[in-house]
Amino acid sequence: MRELLLPLPPPQELESIRACLVMVDLVGSTGIAHRLPLSHYMALMTEFVQVMILSFEASGGEVLQHQGDAVLALWPADRTPHAAQAALQAHERAARIGLAQMLGLPLHLRAGVAVGEVITGVVGGQPSAYGLPVNYARRLCEACQPGETLACGGVLKHLEPAQQSGSHHVLELQGFGHNCQAHSLIPLAAQRTA
Repeated sequence: MRELLLPLPPPQELESIRACLVMVDLVGSTGIAHRLPLSHYMALMTEFVQVMILSFEASGGEVLQHQGDAVLALWPADRTPHAAQAALQAHERAARIGLAQMLGLPLHLRAGVAVGEVITGVVGGQPSAYGLPVNYARRLCEACQPGETLACGGVLKHLEPAQQSGSHHVLELQGFGHNCQAHSLIPLAAQRTA
């Protein structure tokens, strides 16, 4: 049985860094899968994932994984403003996906952003990160309303006041207790028109 397990990376190949993690998740993808022929659904998910990967990489992020309708990416902590901006822009990018527009399907995302220490390395041939920020970004994403981006308090320390919305929620996130402070981020363009 042991020979069937993926080999763990040697300790010298693992690196502890401070990073910002962004998790985006497509809202209602199961319903979309029920409505579309499988080939159309696969084409839509492929285009969605490609758009997310390209936009995250263009802003300096490294995509760690994607599963169907969710994408996880990592930025060094000093690039947290870029990660937050990429998370906010992901909503608009998803809404403009050509195939979804052709099919008459409005696409909406949820996004979670968290910062902290992680260990990175290659596991099973894929770049990976482990640590609480990975789980925190996922939990924040799950707690979002469609179209919302939630960030942990640590993210705000890296942002200019103009990038912060000022609104926050107290959430009970699985594994993080009942006093988590989640802050809503809004695009700078939306702040200028408010």
